[in-house]
Amino acid sequence: MRVLVTRPEEDAAPLAAALGERGIESVIAPLLEITYPDGPPLDLAGVQALLATSANGVRAFARRSSHRDIRVFAVGNATARCAADLGFVQIESASGDVEALADLVGRCANPVDGAMVHVAGTAVAGDLGGRLGAAGFEVRRAVLYEAKTAIRLPEAIRTALEARVVDGVALYSPRTARTFTRLVTDAGIAGACDALMAFCLSDAVAEAIEKRAWRRVAVAHRPDQASMVALIVEASLAPG
Repeated sequence: MRVLVTRPEEDAAPLAAALGERGIESVIAPLLEITYPDGPPLDLAGVQALLATSANGVRAFARRSSHRDIRVFAVGNATARCAADLGFVQIESASGDVEALADLVGRCANPVDGAMVHVAGTAVAGDLGGRLGAAGFEVRRAVLYEAKTAIRLPEAIRTALEARVVDGVALYSPRTARTFTRLVTDAGIAGACDALMAFCLSDAVAEAIEKRAWRRVAVAHRPDQASMVALIVEASLAPG
């Protein structure tokens, strides 16, 4: 099996490696480019923890601050691993989505201990601040990076789809899913999706592509990379 990997470059390589270990080939063609604008050091006075809804948020914070002793609440295990790799030591993973992260913070932190800083991009999914605000937490959103969508279909995707040499596409966010369907339509090769399996990280991702015809749409059991890899491996072993 060969799968299109549409994640940003820093996240695409680990996914491709995990799939390769299981005999699945990848075509890496990012649909999001992550940029980290320069800015002043963050004011962490009165802050008890960081909220990280993606690895990019952790990377962005690490570019702006040398503090690694601050507590990190990570949305999932991949984000938690990124934080550990960057030297953070107090890390707790929600192993899920934004709702799971809000629940984790509600169980493990106290609003009176200080504010939470959500290290985020210019676009966010879900209402993490609203949920935690309702629970009495002060949440400060720090916009530290931007995820820019591709304006045209990467040549690697076009070539693979036109040659019919890929079996599926891994889609990790509704934004990426919408970008993929828009770009293949603009390129005049939307019909190629009929032969593709769409591997979606969540129901929200699957909903973003529901207007397109696919060979199959499959959703990971949990919104994390391990579950996505398991989903793709399962499909590769299925008869036919």
